[in-house]
Amino acid sequence: MSPSANRFTLPDLMAVSTAFTDATNPHWKRAAAESKQWVNSYNVFSDRRRAFFYQGLSELLVSHAYPYAEFEEFRTICDFVNLLFVIDEISDEQSCDDARETGEVYLHVMRDPEWDDGSKLAQLTREFRARLTRTCKPKTFRRFLQHGQDYIDCVVDEAGLRERGEVLDLDSYLVLRRENSAVRLCFGLIPFALGIDLPDEVYADPVFERIYFAGVDMVCWANDLYSYNMEQAKGLAGNNFLTVLMETQNMTIQEASDYTGRQYQKLMDGFVADKAQLRSFGADVDKNVMTYIESMQHWPIGNLVWSFETPRYFGAAREQILKTRVVVLKPLEEDESD
Repeated sequence: MSPSANRFTLPDLMAVSTAFTDATNPHWKRAAAESKQWVNSYNVFSDRRRAFFYQGLSELLVSHAYPYAEFEEFRTICDFVNLLFVIDEISDEQSCDDARETGEVYLHVMRDPEWDDGSKLAQLTREFRARLTRTCKPKTFRRFLQHGQDYIDCVVDEAGLRERGEVLDLDSYLVLRRENSAVRLCFGLIPFALGIDLPDEVYADPVFERIYFAGVDMVCWANDLYSYNMEQAKGLAGNNFLTVLMETQNMTIQEASDYTGRQYQKLMDGFVADKAQLRSFGADVDKNVMTYIESMQHWPIGNLVWSFETPRYFGAAREQILKTRVVVLKPLEEDESD
């Protein structure tokens, strides 16, 4: 893929997001230190990847996304996001078949904590599962297992697309991205953090479903927009909304960026409108539903703020890019062996 220009301007997603309020969790620094120490005790990263792991500050994203969580739940979510980082780092450079094997390790242990292939990933997953199941309620845990299956399936699909050099059409990619982004898994931990267990009828309601997927999609579109430069420099931009728009809609990089901004605005408008017209599920359930939705709102805005707080996507230029919104495309990096 050859971008049509060496730079592009980001849409101002912050300005679109004034309906949502950002906050941070007071437990994040302690939980971050403990969670990173937990992952690093297994020595799963090369030196280069360990540095990237530390620079990413994924626990700070968790802080923005779950500012209301108590320490134990917050630490557990940090462990999960770091476990996802391990899975993602392993599968990013794997073939389709190897990515499936990696994902199956996670799934086997989540279904049966006695299952063991002796791998570090199995042990990490088992320890996370033990923390999660202390307080996770039945319906929430059932949905979390299903989201895990869907996530692994789509990570494998992504590996296959990468192997074949194939770019999906927009509708197909949207379905894939909702799952392989792991955002649905992360949204699945909101009830865990809140200590609630929403009934199935809530998730089956069409208005609630629109609200839910608008929240998911806002995170996915923004993440692809902000991560595009990093990914294209590594030759890994096939799994990105901007690439899909350029390849299948014949857009320039700037047109794709502008389209992303318009799509984000539509998602935000739909979220706010649907929240105001959601039906009642009964007084006791309504309270939990509204708490869930308001907790969900921390994810899109928190993701935007976090993306400019860490060097993960924009490096040392992040403050300048936040002011100007101009992104200069990096040259393709030479392959480095670990």
